[in-house]
Amino acid sequence: MISLTTAEAAPSFDHPLEMLHACHGKILKQCATLEKLAAHLPVNGCDQQVRQAAQGILRYFDTAGQFHHLDEEQDLFPALRLSAGLDQVQLDALLARLLSEHEVMLAAWDALREVLLKLAEGIVTPLPETLTANFIGSYTTHIATEEADLLPLAARLLTPQQMVQIGKSMAERRGANFTAPE
Repeated sequence: MISLTTAEAAPSFDHPLEMLHACHGKILKQCATLEKLAAHLPVNGCDQQVRQAAQGILRYFDTAGQFHHLDEEQDLFPALRLSAGLDQVQLDALLARLLSEHEVMLAAWDALREVLLKLAEGIVTPLPETLTANFIGSYTTHIATEEADLLPLAARLLTPQQMVQIGKSMAERRGANFTAPE
């Protein structure tokens, strides 16, 4: 949930790297909710809190989570490849690793999603610890790499014009309006 009391403005599409960073924070919050759901379920069963948490996690990862991967794979990664210059070998290795991790994360999501769909409907279903651990672990490791390596590299290599194009594409993907910064 977005707090309306904070003095800090939410990032906008004219700052796509900030948007990606903010999305990482939201993903980690959803992972924390998943951990709470996993601890709550065995004690309380498939109650209203479990159903609501499962619905929220599903809603996030079926929409914003998928958009985030597309933002990177269709916009950020190709722009970086065009800008790498002397960093091409390092960049290619990093992007290959991140794309491979995206596949692992998608597989972990697909397995977890099946259980969450049942819980969201109120169907009593066990939530294997291996599913949550694989999902959360894959995301936390991936986000750490993107925060430490990818986003700083992108901030260094991408031109303002590339940033505008990435932000515009991100907005279009979500059906949002985009106004280019002046």
